[in-house]
Amino acid sequence: MANSSSGMAVDDECKLKFLELKTKRIYRFIVFKIEEKIQQVTIEKLGSPEETYDDFSSSLPADECRYAVFDFDFTTDENCQKSKIFFIAWAPETSRVRSKMLYASSKDRFKRELDGIQVELQATDPSEMSIDIIRGRAL
Repeated sequence: MANSSSGMAVDDECKLKFLELKTKRIYRFIVFKIEEKIQQVTIEKLGSPEETYDDFSSSLPADECRYAVFDFDFTTDENCQKSKIFFIAWAPETSRVRSKMLYASSKDRFKRELDGIQVELQATDPSEMSIDIIRGRAL
């Protein structure tokens, strides 16, 4: 169903794969892309459980906006294994203004489709989503 403010639809596959990441943990991350011609959010890349945070961050284009979710595993100070699902709104400074506006106006609607996100991060360059920042936000 398209959103009246952004006119953006969400492919059912996005919700399905996110549910698999959340419940079955068969993906480490998912990169989503807005297909402007069809006004729909689609999946661009699925990261396998073996892939690392570096694999994830290198899969984001340097000059185009994307949405992404990353399943971050960590150990607490009490030595408990935990994981948190991060939603990352990637909008590099070098991306087109129209694209940045489109991603910004569609973000909340898209995020609501993905039930189970625990932490949200906005990033305009890789330093704003470094593993240290991710770790700090997870704890």
